[in-house]
Amino acid sequence: MTVRLYDTRSQSLQDLDPVVPGRVGMYVCGPTVQSSPHIGHLRSALSYDLLRRWLEHRGYAVTLIRNVTDIDDKILNAVRRQEPADSSRQADPWWAHAYRVELEFTAAYTAIGVLPPTNEPRATGNIGAMVDLIGRLIDRGHAYPATDGSGDVYFDVGSWPGYGTLTRQAGDALLSGEEADTRARRSPRDFALWKGHKPEEPESAAWPAPWGAGRPGWHIECSAMAERYLGPEFDIHGGGLDLRFPHHENELAQSTASGVPFARLWVHNGLVTVNGQKMSKSLGNSVYASDLLGAARPVVVRYALAAAHYRSDRDFQDGSLVEAEEAVGRIERLFERAAAAGIDAAAAVIPEAFAAAMDDDLGVPEALAVLHDTVRRGNQAIDAGDTDVVAHAVGAVHAMAGVLGVDPTTWQAAPGGDRTHDALAGLVERLLEERATARRNRDWAAADRVRDTLTAAGIVLEDGADGTRWSVDGR
Repeated sequence: MTVRLYDTRSQSLQDLDPVVPGRVGMYVCGPTVQSSPHIGHLRSALSYDLLRRWLEHRGYAVTLIRNVTDIDDKILNAVRRQEPADSSRQADPWWAHAYRVELEFTAAYTAIGVLPPTNEPRATGNIGAMVDLIGRLIDRGHAYPATDGSGDVYFDVGSWPGYGTLTRQAGDALLSGEEADTRARRSPRDFALWKGHKPEEPESAAWPAPWGAGRPGWHIECSAMAERYLGPEFDIHGGGLDLRFPHHENELAQSTASGVPFARLWVHNGLVTVNGQKMSKSLGNSVYASDLLGAARPVVVRYALAAAHYRSDRDFQDGSLVEAEEAVGRIERLFERAAAAGIDAAAAVIPEAFAAAMDDDLGVPEALAVLHDTVRRGNQAIDAGDTDVVAHAVGAVHAMAGVLGVDPTTWQAAPGGDRTHDALAGLVERLLEERATARRNRDWAAADRVRDTLTAAGIVLEDGADGTRWSVDGR
C-alpha cells in the first residue's frame, strides 16, 4: 500500500510521490530556543520521528532537516528580561542563552528516543543563504527595502497572487502579525524578511547586508535553510498546527515567489492542551519536558505522547502517564511470561493490519490497537500452551513496538544509568564546563548564574580539589 499523508494545502489525503524515487526529503520546523522545552515541543518532534521511522521501515532513504532558530526577537527579549538588576553584573550574551536552551531541547528529544536529524542547521550559520534569497525576491519585484533608512526589507504580499493558498484565507484575514513598526511597510499585510539593526540591540546580533546591517526575519530563515539542505523542491514540510499562519504561509509565498517549487506536501501535527485548557504562563499550567521525565519512564512518556493521532490535539490529563504506564506494562508482561515459559520470539514480522494503519496517514492509534490485540492473543496462547502462536505474537509485538520506538526491551538501563541519565549528564557536564571557564576568567557573576540554574533544576554541586561533582537532590 502506498503511504498517504494529509496535505494541509489541498486539505486532502495525498499519495507520497517523492521527488527522487526511493528517497524522501523532509524539513521540520524546530525550536526557537528562548526557553525550556515543554510537552508541545516534544509532541511535535515525536510526530515526525514516528513518520521518519515508518518511512525508513517502508524502505525510503529519509533526509530529515530540523532547524534551530537561534536568533529571533523572542531570544533577544528573553535575555533582556533576565538582565540582572545590579548593573555591575553582566547578563549572558544572547547566543550563550540560545545555546544552553538548545542543549535542553537536544537532551529532551534524546531522552524520549527521538532520532537525531540528518542535519540540524542553526539560523546563525545560514545568514548568507538568507541574504541571497532576499536579494532574489527584490530582483523579482516581490520584496522592497524600507525607505526610512531602517535597513528593513519586506515581502510585498500584494505582488504574489498565490498568497493565502496554504491556509485558504484572503484579504484582511491575512495580516502579517509582525511586531515591527508598520509605518515603513506599504501594506499591513507585508512581513519582514530582514530587520535592520536597532541601537538598543547587541552589536553581535547583526550581520552585513546590501540594504543595511541587521538580522533575518523568522520566516526567511526556514525558506533559506530548507532550500539549502534539501534543494529547490522536496517532499514534506512539517511543523505544529500553530505554524500554519503566518509562518508557513509566509514560507510558501516567499519561496515560490523566488522561483522554486518548494514543498510538495505540508504536514501539521496537532497541539497539546492540559486538562482541557491551552497551556499558558498566566494559567500556570505549562508542562515542561523536565516535569514529564521526572514523573515517568522515558518509554512511558514517549508512549503517552505518541498514542493520539498526530493531527489531533492531545489533551494531557493527570492520568495520562498512568494509562501509558499500564499500556507499556502489558507489553512487558507478555515478554516476561513468554520468557518464563521458555518460548523464544519468532521472526519479527509486522502484521498487515498494522502496516495498513501506518500507511494511512500515520494511523498510530489504529496501529496500537493491532499491537495490543496481538498482546492479548499472545497471552491467550500462553494460557493454552500453544507455543507456536506465542512465538509469532511475541515477534510481531517486538516488530510493531520497535518501529514505534516503544519496545520496552530497548529502553533497559545501561551500566551506571539509563538514557534519561545520559541526556541529563551531557547537559550538566556542558554547563559545568561553562562555569569552569567563567571561574578561570574570574567572571564570578556568570559562574554564579550557572550554579543558580542547576540548583533551580534540583542539581547539587560539590566543588573539590579534583573538580566539581554533581548529583540530583544531593543523592
